[in-house]
Amino acid sequence: MSLTVVITRDVQNRYRGFLGSVMLEVSAGVYISPRLNAGVRNRIWNVMSDWHGHLQRGAIIMSWSSPEEPGGVGLRILGEPPKTLSIVDGVLLVRRIAESSDSSLTN
Repeated sequence: MSLTVVITRDVQNRYRGFLGSVMLEVSAGVYISPRLNAGVRNRIWNVMSDWHGHLQRGAIIMSWSSPEEPGGVGLRILGEPPKTLSIVDGVLLVRRIAESSDSSLTN
C-alpha cells in the first residue's frame, strides 16, 4: 500500500462526490489516500475512466509510489495529452506523447 494522489481539473461534480467518499480532499480537486492498495486504486481508476469516456470533459491524473515504474512513480492520465515517465542519464523526466496530428512535437 502506498500514498495515492488524484488531481482533477474541470470535471463534473460526480467525480468530487465519488473521490471524496474514498479519499481525503486536501485542496480543491486534490485527493489523497495514505494507504490505498492496488486493487482499490484500479477500481477507482476504472470508474473514473468509464465516466470520462462518456462525459469527455476535464482532466484527471492519478499518481502513486510504484517500484516497478520509472523513478518509482506510477502515473495514469485522462483528458490531457498522454505523458510517460522515463529516466534519462539518471534524471526522471516527464515526456508528453505527441498526438498523431501534431508532428511538430514528436521528441
